[in-house]
Amino acid sequence: MANERTVPLLPCASIDDIETFYGVLGFRATYKQRKPNPCVAVQREDLHLQFFEIAGFDPEQSYGSCLVLTADIEGLHSAFAAGMRAAYGKVLVSGTPRMTRPRARKNADGVGGFSVIDPGGNWIRVFPDAATAPMPAATPAGRLAKALANAVVQADSRGNVGQAVRILDSALARPQTDDDPVEQVEVLVYRAELAMVLHDPDTAAEMLTRAHSVTLTEDESQRAAATFDNAADLAAALR
Repeated sequence: MANERTVPLLPCASIDDIETFYGVLGFRATYKQRKPNPCVAVQREDLHLQFFEIAGFDPEQSYGSCLVLTADIEGLHSAFAAGMRAAYGKVLVSGTPRMTRPRARKNADGVGGFSVIDPGGNWIRVFPDAATAPMPAATPAGRLAKALANAVVQADSRGNVGQAVRILDSALARPQTDDDPVEQVEVLVYRAELAMVLHDPDTAAEMLTRAHSVTLTEDESQRAAATFDNAADLAAALR
């Protein structure tokens, strides 16, 4: 048979919080009930998700997760970010809910993706559809790029932010004369993002200041443009 469809069914503490949050991301509720079991279904174009409420559920202990495959990673991330800015005045980068940025994943053959961690603590992992995916990113060659790739695996894929921080702090503690300045900026900005996940705004602000103090050529500034866009979102979240 063909044309089957799977719809994830994920846990949460409050279907109202889920409905509100996904509304910010451009979803609409297609079904909702209180009895006999509280649940809600949301939809954004062809993307369907369903949630069930558990009394006393702790989102920080959730193992809920699903994959979303799309032909337009950047477009979907931009739409979600715009919704967050409109509703909250910033992109949510710490706490629950939050959203990561699209990044190449070393443990996914270099394919880029991002995650939404919703109010239920569910990780909605967005990756390119294999049929439309661009060529994977090249294997990182520089010392800092390798450290960044390893940190992304730990934090963005596995949720182990503490290990990611240790990787980046070790790399930043041993600067070398041949370090790529753009990679240095990328590491500092990602370290700032992780500091915010850990509710450490002082370290986040310090890392952003250091990132902006790195001397770049015009070409390097262009290469780092997307990273500085991320830095601007982080700075806005700090206010």
